[in-house]
Amino acid sequence: MFAINHAATALIIKKEIADVPIIWPLISVQFMEMVWVSLNLLGVEQTTTEKEVRYVGDVHLSYMPFSHSVVTMLGVALLAWLVISNGLGLTAIGLAVGIGIVSHLVLDLITHSDDIVLAPFFKSPKFGLGLYAKYPMTAFILEIGYGIACWWIYKGGWALLATIIICNLANFSMFSRAVPGIERHMANRPSLIAAVILAQILVTLTLVGIFS
Repeated sequence: MFAINHAATALIIKKEIADVPIIWPLISVQFMEMVWVSLNLLGVEQTTTEKEVRYVGDVHLSYMPFSHSVVTMLGVALLAWLVISNGLGLTAIGLAVGIGIVSHLVLDLITHSDDIVLAPFFKSPKFGLGLYAKYPMTAFILEIGYGIACWWIYKGGWALLATIIICNLANFSMFSRAVPGIERHMANRPSLIAAVILAQILVTLTLVGIFS
C-alpha cells in the first residue's frame, strides 16, 4: 500500500489507543518501509523494473526478505511490544507500535504481488494478492477508499481529509498506464525508486501528523 494510506492507518490506532501520542503510530506503520529504503540504498535488498515503467506493476520488489518477510515483520512487532511495554513500562505505546508494524504487513499482503517471503533465506512460498500488477485501478479505488475510511473512523477535520485525498490522487499515474508521471523515469533506477518512496513517507507522515 502507498505511503499515505499506511500513514492513515495510524489514525485508527490513535483512535483506539487514545493515550498514545500520534508520533508513535505514525513511526510504527512505516518503520519497516524505512528499513526497506535503507537496505535498498545499501544494495542489500533489490528492486528491479521492466524496460519501461508505465505503472506500479512494472516495478518489482525482487528481493526484500529482511524488511518485508512475514517472520521478520511479526518478529519486529513482537520485540517492539515486549521491549516498550515490559522493558520500558509503556504499555499503551508498546501495543500501538506492535499493531502499527503488523498493519504494514497486512496491507502489503493485500496489495503487493507475490513478493513477500515467509522468512529471510526462504525463497518460497511467497505471498501477496497481486492487486497492483493484475488490477491496478481496483487497487487505486481500494487505497483511496481505505484512506477515507481511516479518516472517517478517526473523525478528523477537513484538512486531514483533503491531505488523504490529494496524496492518493498524486499517485494516480502509478495505477494507470495511460497517465504519465514520475514512474516514467524509474526504469532501471532502483535508487530513485527508494528515494521517491522515502520522500512520500516523510511528507505523508508529516502532513497526517500535523492535521490529525
